[in-house]
Amino acid sequence: MTTAAVLTNPTAGAGRGAKAGRRAIARLRERGVEVRDLVGADADDAAALARRAVEDGVDAFVVVGGDGMIALALQVLVGTDVPLGVIPAGTGNDHAREYGLPRGNPEAAADVVADGHVRTVDVGRIAADDGPAKYFGLVMAAGFDSLVNDRANRMRWPRGQLRYNVATLFELVHLRPLPFRLVLDDGTIVERDLLHTAIGNTRSYGGGMLVCPGADPTDGLLDITVVRAMPRRRVLRFFPTIFKGTHVEQDEVETYRTASVRVESPGILAYADGEYVAPLPVTVSAVPNALRILVPR
Repeated sequence: MTTAAVLTNPTAGAGRGAKAGRRAIARLRERGVEVRDLVGADADDAAALARRAVEDGVDAFVVVGGDGMIALALQVLVGTDVPLGVIPAGTGNDHAREYGLPRGNPEAAADVVADGHVRTVDVGRIAADDGPAKYFGLVMAAGFDSLVNDRANRMRWPRGQLRYNVATLFELVHLRPLPFRLVLDDGTIVERDLLHTAIGNTRSYGGGMLVCPGADPTDGLLDITVVRAMPRRRVLRFFPTIFKGTHVEQDEVETYRTASVRVESPGILAYADGEYVAPLPVTVSAVPNALRILVPR
């Protein structure tokens, strides 16, 4: 590893991103890596910087930030030979969890980049009926979770994680069944009133929620977890089990495995890796061996 472009989100992790970026860059330079230090003015600028760095040629493209910044990088890196390096500095850091990357230690994460050990993994691809396809590394979610995101994005107060907590409470009060139709690649049709649908390339999202506990980002398949509608009081007891992955043992949960799936639900938006993607319907596919990522030996 001799050259690396490092794209930092300085606002990641409530401002921890800037400090983590400085520490990681210093460590990479200590290890003899020539660093291009990049900071985008906004998401569009960051994406342009990423494209330019990859086109110019670097040994690695490194993101300092959370899963949202990684999702931005995926749109540029998928299908190229340039590996992704990650300095975890976000709130959830589920890519870091999945691939065993050091969290809370930018120097150790930089050492993983400098060591240059690459693993090839799958990504997910979301194709809307109208608009460009987008890639994701973790989980696409639609249903209760996307309604919470919708509400939180409309709120101006409070800020940070508390805003999502308040939005969750609002949506629990207005909890309602959502009609979903899923069509798997083998023709299986799942039509249910659901609380939530998750389609996982990896196991977790949202800061360690093991929503698809059996997902494997190297098997060329997606894991689907659907949660049927249930009473509000049951939801409050059900939710903590997602962090353990034991929710899949509950009667209200069904799981499937497929290479692609069509997802339909009127008026519901799809989010992936914590970012808005598109309104349903969408077709979600596994893209095998699409990403090279730097991981510990």
